[in-house]
Amino acid sequence: MKVIIGAGNTAYDGWKSTQENELNICRRGDFEKLFSENKAEAFLAEHVWEHLTLEEGISAAKNCYEYLVDGGYIRVAVPDKNFRNKWYQNLVKVGGNGDPDHPAFTHKILYDYKTLVSVFEQAGFDVELLEWCDEDGEFHYKYWNEADGRIGRSLRFDTRNNGTQLGMVSTIIDAKKTGLMK
Repeated sequence: MKVIIGAGNTAYDGWKSTQENELNICRRGDFEKLFSENKAEAFLAEHVWEHLTLEEGISAAKNCYEYLVDGGYIRVAVPDKNFRNKWYQNLVKVGGNGDPDHPAFTHKILYDYKTLVSVFEQAGFDVELLEWCDEDGEFHYKYWNEADGRIGRSLRFDTRNNGTQLGMVSTIIDAKKTGLMK
């Protein structure tokens, strides 16, 4: 089973879309209910982890690790703290613009690539960076296959990006469960 975490209106063939009320990634019991028979092959979480505290994020990553098959993975995208764009940073900042209807109103953390990688490494994953901005604001990209989990807010798929200007980026990682003891 491949599972989209916090899917909203997102649905892809071959993936099970879940909402927070059926899979709250901070609650182990939700995983136990959903995966009572089999573990997941893959998880996809686009702009979910920033709605958790750092500690909740580590706990959620550990839950995902436990309920993945060996060799399974989670693809995660979060707003990028290092992207040098004033409009973007105002859009994604912790607490958003103060409007409870604004999507960022419940943002609790803004990740840079090092912090996001650390969260998933602490849970036991081997992590590969796919898209991110470094400390100087320079954008980096490594090709990734959308069949393994499409991220809409990415270099290739966000319409706010064009050949000369970036308008919307995410820090994107693949975190793999190797099944090997570390």
